[in-house]
Amino acid sequence: MVDEVIAMLDDDSSLNLGIGIPTLVAERIPSRKNIWIHSENGVLGVSGRPTEESVSPTLINAGKETISVKPGASYFDSSTSFGMIRGGHIDVCVLGGMQVDAEGSLANWMIPGKKVTGMGGAMDLVHGAKMIIVMLTHFSKKGDVKLLHRCTLPLTGKKVVHKIVTDLGVFTPMGDKFRIDKLADGVTRGQLGLAEEWIL
Repeated sequence: MVDEVIAMLDDDSSLNLGIGIPTLVAERIPSRKNIWIHSENGVLGVSGRPTEESVSPTLINAGKETISVKPGASYFDSSTSFGMIRGGHIDVCVLGGMQVDAEGSLANWMIPGKKVTGMGGAMDLVHGAKMIIVMLTHFSKKGDVKLLHRCTLPLTGKKVVHKIVTDLGVFTPMGDKFRIDKLADGVTRGQLGLAEEWIL
């Protein structure tokens, strides 16, 4: 999944990674791509996880995980960080999700009736970043497919997703259907848990 996302990133682009699975992208980006990872708590130049010798409790990402930074990294306040997002200065954002639909809508911040810890910057990112990639497991722990014709959970953003990467394949939301761009090795259309009329 991570390598599929990295293949979509242009050299010298800016990137924001949502909490959870998307943070794994930072650990595998080849240095030749020179990607500038932005964290909405005020860092540009995140470069993955620190070593035991270099870890600092004050150097964290928006998900409160310790990080390392690359030469040339910069630090700024939250208002500047969100100005970068809202001003359209982030090229790509990779977010996790609970549901994503054929219309390109995303639900990733709450399940009604469950405690909400906060939405973070996702609602700003889905409207401010130039490209939105959703990276998620294809099925929930209960076995429910996370790709739906229309989301049933409260939305983070409507018609905002450009690409979807799951453990079963890569998909593009087309409005009423998902286009299958690529299936993982050994995976068939019948294993996707999607009605045939929802897929191209």
